[in-house]
Amino acid sequence: MTVHRNIELIAPSGYPHDADVLHRALRRLHSQGHRVEGVEVTRRRYQRFAGTDGERAADLNRLADPSRQLPDIVLAVRGGYGAVRILHGLDYDGLQRRLADQPVALVGHSDFTAVQLALLARAGVKTFGGPMLMSDFGAEDLSEFTMQHFWSALTQPTMTVTSNAPQPHTADVTGTLWGGNLAVVTSLIGTPYLPAVQGGILFLEDVNEQPFRIERMLYQLHLSGILAQQQALVLGDFSGGKPYDYDNGYDLHTMIEQVRSVVGIPVITGLQFGHIPNMLTLPVGADAHLVANAHGFKLTLSGYPTLA
Repeated sequence: MTVHRNIELIAPSGYPHDADVLHRALRRLHSQGHRVEGVEVTRRRYQRFAGTDGERAADLNRLADPSRQLPDIVLAVRGGYGAVRILHGLDYDGLQRRLADQPVALVGHSDFTAVQLALLARAGVKTFGGPMLMSDFGAEDLSEFTMQHFWSALTQPTMTVTSNAPQPHTADVTGTLWGGNLAVVTSLIGTPYLPAVQGGILFLEDVNEQPFRIERMLYQLHLSGILAQQQALVLGDFSGGKPYDYDNGYDLHTMIEQVRSVVGIPVITGLQFGHIPNMLTLPVGADAHLVANAHGFKLTLSGYPTLA
């Protein structure tokens, strides 16, 4: 039996640039019986953003209003850029009071990572790295894998992610799962919006970044001491970044081996998360147990909001 949900759209970053994709996404949600609110945010334009900084911050701050009924799902329209510009304008105290221990799922990835990490750092609010309105619900070919895992993750109190990607080192660690888009995570270093997670499991992905750029950002996390404070680093998908001829054999695999040689913690690969059609939904701030060996890895998650 399909459960009909109340979904509220927010647009903390870019605006939807393809009307056909937008309408396809909305039709799909409506045809499934879901109630979609906040569609007006998709019509806003300010430079390359989905509204002014104040308007985009207000989308999130409305969730702190005790006079409004909370939706089941708060869904980011798309990524791009712009979320970092609204972090100082969010009502963290109000959002903490309103959202703490509530069965509400805030979902998105890419540039939305900035909002997710800020909410975790400043308000202790756990969110979900997962599909967005445009890129996923509006995809020409809707991914059954993405949708099945999305609804399962939001409704089950525990989940297990497995991979048969062989790992060169063994790991059996427990900690807080956190992370998201690599470029966004590194942009928050030294700010009050990066969670001070000790003994965590950090997951990262990115898109259209060359291997040397990915390494440079990972080194920034390493040299700033953040990686040394984690139990493990789990790498998702890094699509779109093809090596140059000048790289002379230096590719993504070579880069990862270099990172493994210096960071001093297990570096796990093969997480099905990122800018890809078939993606997992991962709770940011959840309790995690990671076991990895030559046969692959298993990531068990709990302690995150689930829909009634």
